Amino acid sequence: MDNSLRLCCPCHFGLESVLKFEINKLGGTDLKVSDGKISFSGDENMVARANICLATAERVLIELGEFKAVSFEELFQGVKALPLERFIGKDDAFPVKGYSLNSALHSVPDCQSIIKKAAVERLKSVYGISWFQESGPAVQIKFSILKDLVSVYLDTSGVGLHKRGYRRNSNAAPIKETLAAGIVDLARVRPDTVVCDPFCGSGTILIEAAMKALRIPPGINRRFLAEKWSCFSEKIWREERGRAIDGVDRSARFQAIGYDIDDAAVALSLDNAHKAGIKSRVKIDQADISSFRQPEGSTVICNPPYGERLLELREAEDIYRTMGRVLGKGGDRQSFVISPHEEFEKFFGTAAKKRRKLYNGMIKCQLYMYY
Repeated sequence: MDNSLRLCCPCHFGLESVLKFEINKLGGTDLKVSDGKISFSGDENMVARANICLATAERVLIELGEFKAVSFEELFQGVKALPLERFIGKDDAFPVKGYSLNSALHSVPDCQSIIKKAAVERLKSVYGISWFQESGPAVQIKFSILKDLVSVYLDTSGVGLHKRGYRRNSNAAPIKETLAAGIVDLARVRPDTVVCDPFCGSGTILIEAAMKALRIPPGINRRFLAEKWSCFSEKIWREERGRAIDGVDRSARFQAIGYDIDDAAVALSLDNAHKAGIKSRVKIDQADISSFRQPEGSTVICNPPYGERLLELREAEDIYRTMGRVLGKGGDRQSFVISPHEEFEKFFGTAAKKRRKLYNGMIKCQLYMYY
């Protein structure tokens, strides 16, 4: 039986090139890059490998099919033609969720209902039963309808891949793990890099940098929805976990140095680093940015605070001025700063060597790169 699959990984806008490199490295083939996602081909092992190893993907989806639909009948027939039985057993639950944008079929609840009905009809004809208990594992059907083009997927990840398992607690405005991993990659963190974060918050950037340097797979300590599916052998997941663990490099000389003005954030960062298994590589203290001294040969990666109200915004601009005095601008001291402030460079006092547009949640930001 042919076990080749078409997979799709959504990512943060601006991180497509980073994710493309990751997928290539894992052995994905026939990559197709579009805004905020990459589709590629792989086998059943690739489903496990991508979930365990990809640092910048939001989730791993199986692409079931794509077709145009401007009527409910077209939607029904399009879904009914898909090979759902390859993945959904007769006892499995198969909930449906998705969205519709700029399309004739704009009512999401109606679309969900039609897709569910089509799935039931398809599976009824395959399994010869008229009622589905849905008492088994969940095989989540996801759909998107964009300009009348329907895409139907199965979600193999379950909880989003940014949930690594080390950050059960976080401070008020944490950076998402997948975005932090992407910035770490853009900063070219290596096994011998010294990474500093003078605004470490809950420690996400430092932890993601350590995991990258030591080649620790981001999903190694968590489980995924597709592990429960009867269509995938448990052996696949065992093999891929073993393969991923074998690749860890504890001999790397990497070091992480963090500071935060809030002592609760310092304690939180250290706790999260412990959960991530990299606490021995991390040194974190309470300190204000004004007292920061960047070590020679180090790379600063940070997400400084920014305000939405006028007073907070002025405080943020003062912080940017201070950063401009204490952070390295290139040579053997590099800095990578993510900020939504469009005049960051003015307050920092130096134009970035390079900038990249990124989204932190719904907030449009720039990554300012000094090297």
